[in-house]
Amino acid sequence: MAAAQGRLSDGAGGMDDAKEKKEEDRNAAETAPGPFRAAVEALRAARPRPGIEIDPTRPPQRLAPYSYALEAAVVADDEDLADGRLVLLHDPAGHDAWQGSFRLVTLVRAELEPEMAADPLLPEVCWSWLTGALQARGLSYGEASGTVTRASSHYFGGLAERPAASQIEIRASWTPREGLGGVPDTAAHLAGWCDLLCQIAGLPPVTPGDASVVTLPQRRGPQSR
Repeated sequence: MAAAQGRLSDGAGGMDDAKEKKEEDRNAAETAPGPFRAAVEALRAARPRPGIEIDPTRPPQRLAPYSYALEAAVVADDEDLADGRLVLLHDPAGHDAWQGSFRLVTLVRAELEPEMAADPLLPEVCWSWLTGALQARGLSYGEASGTVTRASSHYFGGLAERPAASQIEIRASWTPREGLGGVPDTAAHLAGWCDLLCQIAGLPPVTPGDASVVTLPQRRGPQSR
């Protein structure tokens, strides 16, 4: 997964990119509608559970008039177990496909043992983790859609000593229902998303939950960051 491939940030970054992004963020903040600014501030103020590292990252530029993005990793002993990106989109005019003016888009990835990846029910289980994480937080949302992809890599020749590797990837989007002032509870949606990230990493819930909830067992070991 990303632990082996690097974090999900676009490009090499560096001081020049960071300065440019900071300037872009400042300009966007000055022109963005109030509901979007409030939704972004809620994301910035949120505090994830221990073991999750969250950083802002460059959002996609052409999906909506306004966007904001975060990337996160579940970290244990300075190693990544899973990571992902969460993007907030906003179109003040509304969007027919979204059935609203806000949209959350995510990518979550983790590595699996090959035998776990072979489970025919794995895609359905992983999708239920996403919807279940939102429902467990009591969140109202609509128009959820996405894909669950599993992939395996086998190495040959000069790479033959590497063990086979398998990944699970969830790509999804949903419309958070807007609350007071037309602002969705983005902090709560972020918390639910972090729950999903921890679940796919194989970590137990923060608080006792439904015993029927299944998490992925710890994989062959965390990958170097």
